Amino acid sequence: MHAEVTLERAVRVAGSVSVRAYEAHESEKWEGFVARCRDATFFHRIGWREIIEEIFGHRCHYLVAERDGRWSGVMPLAVIRSRLFGHALVSLPFAVYGGPAADDTESAGALISAADNLARTLGVDYLEVRNTQSRCSEWPRQDLYVTFRKDISPDVEANMLAIPRKQRAMVRKGIKNGLVSEIDMSANRFFALYADNVHRHGTPPFPRRYFARLMKVFGDACEVQTIVDAKGHPISTVMSFYFRDEVLPYYAGDTASARDLAANDFKYWELLRRACERGVRVFDYGRSKRGTGSYDFKKNWGFEATPLAYEYQLLKRARVPENNPLNPKYASFIAIWRRLPRPVANALGPMIVRNLG
Repeated sequence: MHAEVTLERAVRVAGSVSVRAYEAHESEKWEGFVARCRDATFFHRIGWREIIEEIFGHRCHYLVAERDGRWSGVMPLAVIRSRLFGHALVSLPFAVYGGPAADDTESAGALISAADNLARTLGVDYLEVRNTQSRCSEWPRQDLYVTFRKDISPDVEANMLAIPRKQRAMVRKGIKNGLVSEIDMSANRFFALYADNVHRHGTPPFPRRYFARLMKVFGDACEVQTIVDAKGHPISTVMSFYFRDEVLPYYAGDTASARDLAANDFKYWELLRRACERGVRVFDYGRSKRGTGSYDFKKNWGFEATPLAYEYQLLKRARVPENNPLNPKYASFIAIWRRLPRPVANALGPMIVRNLG
């Protein structure tokens, strides 16, 4: 079935709102809407469409809601087809936030209705909508994920004093150890530290070219900060996204020695400090799974967890998918992956992770 026919059948009218497929020549209009829409996030930016299709080979279906000829909402979607993990329409793969970004509830509802119709037309197993707030309360929901957000004070020292005492001591330890933060112009050092980190945790890595593409597509809104020790050796790194007045550390990596040097606490402090100095007002510590070390680390920084509303329209399956490392059925795979030589893991990993989304 041709994509054009599929999308035409997905178009629906709800009240005074109509929904249609995004057209390639409308990128500036999409970006302009996302920049001003209160519901939009960095993951609603149009650059993700290019990256998901080019790097991972997944077909995207981006939807536009209109009222009286004016854009009133957008919704990014992509299809993941995997023998291991199923066939899904997701808003949005490789993103922690997604779903409709709309000016009003009617437009948001029309977009979700169109996505539901599209999912049925495509014949997927399920539709997954990664909302920051519940949109479809009657749908099954996964309550595993939370996000952590906090306002940044315009005063650097006030931000330091706002860190709980124990974690603040770790930041000062990193400073005493002579650690220094540097901004990288390429993803090379980042990828080496990131690949080492995910290998130790037994999970497959994204390809190096994915991170290089993120930096090229999003420019100054995608930044790599690397921490070096007193001898200049890179030991910890983070790739962050900037959107409006927010900063979101998204991908990270480190060496096994980073913890003893307090490099990770120092890394996030340096990111917070730099963000403060450039006028950013919100620090989004990103998504974590309940019951993990990442969750505890962020709580220890004084951030409060806010549940994310990942909602599912189950079409050809009975249960919400659990495609994450906490699922016991993946324990043996994780143990085996840790024993793979890193070059082998780096070569095989992208073929697996592209289907996880």
